[in-house]
Amino acid sequence: MDWRVFAQQMATMARDLLAQDSVDATLERITGSATELVEGCDAAGVLILRGERVESLAPTDRLVVDSDQLQGRLQEGPCFDAARTHFRERVFRIADFAAEHQRWPSYAPPARELGLGSMMGFLLFTEDEDLGALNLYSRRPGAFTEVSETAGWLLASHAAVAFSSARTHAQMEQAVATRHVIGEAMGILMGSHRLTQDQAFDVLRRYSQENNVKLREVARQVCEKGSLS
Repeated sequence: MDWRVFAQQMATMARDLLAQDSVDATLERITGSATELVEGCDAAGVLILRGERVESLAPTDRLVVDSDQLQGRLQEGPCFDAARTHFRERVFRIADFAAEHQRWPSYAPPARELGLGSMMGFLLFTEDEDLGALNLYSRRPGAFTEVSETAGWLLASHAAVAFSSARTHAQMEQAVATRHVIGEAMGILMGSHRLTQDQAFDVLRRYSQENNVKLREVARQVCEKGSLS
């Protein structure tokens, strides 16, 4: 690999990641870059865990989804381990699925039947949070070299920062939108029932608690219907 060319490609990717307008677009750029920049990579995806449930994000191939679902059912596998916060290995790697029988004995044989030859999984993390795992797959055994691993690790480091930034931005946008709809709902209640600002908010809050409905959904109902009924 020409590391000078790789560095230029990584710099271009980093700029592109900052230009994406959503979490989904950011992740799709990350996984697409993995197949372009990491030698031997045929498919890529991001795996996150919600409790013990596996979720596949931005898969470039159906193979990624099938592998993630298999690991979720078995609660075993390199990508599953890479996404779990109590594992701190730099990379989880299977050089040849046909020869892997020790660490992931339940996962490796059926994964080989899916068409997997080799894979690498990298934990996505920042100083503040663990985000999931970036997983790279090849249909060929032995496709990933030490150079591939280094390239994957560098890409995963950039990916983690971009993923975290995109999530934070999305959360801030949602918070602003939520505050706006709550404020609009309070204004409707204040005008129709001659309530103070505090009283209007208290009406929304009580309805939310008593009916087990999120406050923003209660506010949206008021904005759409003009009342809580």
